[in-house]
Amino acid sequence: MARRHGAPPDAGQMLAIYLNDHLAGSSGGLSLIRRIARGHRDTPLEASLTSLAREIAEDRDSLREIMRVLGIPRRRVRAVLGALAERAGRLKLNGRLVSRSPLSDVLEFEAMRLGVEAKGALWSALRSVADADPRLDRGALERLLDRARHQAGVLEDLRLAAAARAFEPSGTAPRPTAQAAAGGRGRTGP
Repeated sequence: MARRHGAPPDAGQMLAIYLNDHLAGSSGGLSLIRRIARGHRDTPLEASLTSLAREIAEDRDSLREIMRVLGIPRRRVRAVLGALAERAGRLKLNGRLVSRSPLSDVLEFEAMRLGVEAKGALWSALRSVADADPRLDRGALERLLDRARHQAGVLEDLRLAAAARAFEPSGTAPRPTAQAAAGGRGRTGP
């Protein structure tokens, strides 16, 4: 039966839109975390950020596989929009015209944390329907959700350390801790 003009999309169409939106966000987030990692080469944060970038790439691959299993095609337009949004995010006011400032780290870690929180919401939403849809692996979704929670905790530790460096009076801000550089405490709240 054809959909009437103005009628809401069916569940399959809504899921396709939802997953494609998350795929676009995932691609933008992956570009951002890779750029952040490159910006912290030869620093105490390099290993932690490289590990996060690898995990986020794996998570995007997991989403692509879920879409394949569910028979949901990727929408290239949404992916292009996600890439453009990540590039537009580079045009933030950070107190300097052409170079990075300490505020750049705060804003980028904050953006990444929000993206990872959204990814966790995705895995949670899919987990909630996994019992009704045997194509979804509930155990794999649990593992992805746990990993998103850990990533959010790492990013929160990095964000707070960056905020301390950016906002505390000169010479008093702590440097990145070994704990933050090694992956943090896994905390997900402020």
